[in-house]
Amino acid sequence: MTNKLTTCLWFDKGEARKAGEFYASVFPDSRIGKAHSASSDFPGGEEGDELTVDFTVLGQSFVGLNGGPNFKPNEAVSFMVVTEDQEETDRYWNAIVGNGGEESACGWCKDKWGFSWQITPRVLLEAMDNPDRAAAKRAFEAMMPMKRIDVAKIEAALKSETVNA
Repeated sequence: MTNKLTTCLWFDKGEARKAGEFYASVFPDSRIGKAHSASSDFPGGEEGDELTVDFTVLGQSFVGLNGGPNFKPNEAVSFMVVTEDQEETDRYWNAIVGNGGEESACGWCKDKWGFSWQITPRVLLEAMDNPDRAAAKRAFEAMMPMKRIDVAKIEAALKSETVNA
């Protein structure tokens, strides 16, 4: 990798490649890169084990570290993916949740490795910045009970005085 900044994600032993392959299968502009094996024994692993795997997700560089069970991801860090429409929102959401992940609230979900994703339609981001603060409030209130974001409900909230949740 030649990037000056690359995010390293800690996985349990042997899971980094599986995660990278999954992400590459779901998101465009994503691929698996070079793998690096350990040059000597290390805690939880042996010389020759696949230690890291480079991969790209939506054009962003990552290194997956097969570090073992010591550390787990949490919601303090998440990946926000901005989508253009309901179809794209559903495709990413369903891929993550439907492959061992779980739903959360307000467009958040977790993949099977425990990493948090925010699958966020652009219309929602634009609604939050709407200069009509009453419309922004209606859109926000429409979003609050949602798990997966419903684009039509956000658009309807922007246009009307009442929100049907």
